[in-house]
Amino acid sequence: MNAWLDGLSTLEVLLLVLTIVVGGSIASAIVGALLVRMGMHRPWVVRRASQLAYKLLGLIKRPLTIVVLDEVVAVIRTGHYTKNISDALVENHDELKALALEKVRADPNLRLVSRVPGYDTLVSEVSETVLRVVVDMLGDPRMDELVSDLLRNNLEQIRVAVREREHEAVGDHPPPDPVPPGAPRR
Repeated sequence: MNAWLDGLSTLEVLLLVLTIVVGGSIASAIVGALLVRMGMHRPWVVRRASQLAYKLLGLIKRPLTIVVLDEVVAVIRTGHYTKNISDALVENHDELKALALEKVRADPNLRLVSRVPGYDTLVSEVSETVLRVVVDMLGDPRMDELVSDLLRNNLEQIRVAVREREHEAVGDHPPPDPVPPGAPRR
């Protein structure tokens, strides 16, 4: 069955799943309604259809996930994500600069330094320089290649984990460490 599903395109698999789910649901509803009209309170057909739907979903879930991940990897190879980030930074330049100035002013460790003449100008120029450098770095094709490699490698690792069912052996993640009292909030 899995070899048969591997030969289907993403659209074909999605249509197959949709057809089976919708068809099973309609058939179950019709038969269930007829049986209720005949006096049965709990139609076994509905119960059986639900069991079959869960089994079918369990059978198709992993191959469908792999097919979707393959499509995501193919789409990621075509994008220029750092350019999008760079464009967003340029678009929100003034707000980001004001935010940086606000956060630096609010930093309690800079009480003494904030009294130095020209402090606001210095912070403004540093913020401007950092934004300009970040935008230039994000516009560089090497950065785009780095982000594409990161995304592609992570998706490949996810694909392998799904194929080999590695994620099923991992239990629930432990809760995060508590934030100590007095720690700065983000």
